[in-house]
Amino acid sequence: MSEPITSPATPSVLNVPNQLTMARIVLSLALFFFLVAGWYKTALVLFVITAGTDWLDGYWARKYAQITQLGRVMDPFADKLFICGTFVLLSAVPRLADGTLPSGIPAWMTVVVVGRELLVTSLRAFVEQQGGDFSAKWIGKWKMGLQCLAAIWSMVQLTYVDQATDAWRSAPSTWMTQGLTAVVWAMVALTLYSGVSYVRAAAGRFQES
Repeated sequence: MSEPITSPATPSVLNVPNQLTMARIVLSLALFFFLVAGWYKTALVLFVITAGTDWLDGYWARKYAQITQLGRVMDPFADKLFICGTFVLLSAVPRLADGTLPSGIPAWMTVVVVGRELLVTSLRAFVEQQGGDFSAKWIGKWKMGLQCLAAIWSMVQLTYVDQATDAWRSAPSTWMTQGLTAVVWAMVALTLYSGVSYVRAAAGRFQES
């Protein structure tokens, strides 16, 4: 008598990767609270933990084949909420009494980041609605990594601010301020480049269809 044929188990929607994604959404909201409150050290710790869940849920989903449709929708949403919200709040930090922008991230850079994320999200939704695959590219992962580095560096610099006097409590070193400038400019360049890369990929899909 032949053994019954069993189909592979369907991953549960409440699997570990999806739980990590939901945790990232909650952690992002807590992060935003501490950024608004000016508790930059706490915000920095929360940012690192939240970024870690992004790496861990993707690794877990691939390693244990726990990729679900819910995860494919929630994970990009959580990423956009996390990154866009962080940059909006960092660029909104008031200038110091001497006119210095302590976060090192001007509003126009945040517009570039948010605009790119909205554009790519719209393209992904359209392509996948047509049955195409629009998975993240390596350039997108490098972009995310550089965005995280820029945000972390910015929050480290913000810990030097005395909010009671709107001045530096102790001036950050030259290497820190110049390093932050270099990182945020590199982040903007890679954000734009990755956006163009996704637009070209989407255009290729449209031509095929």
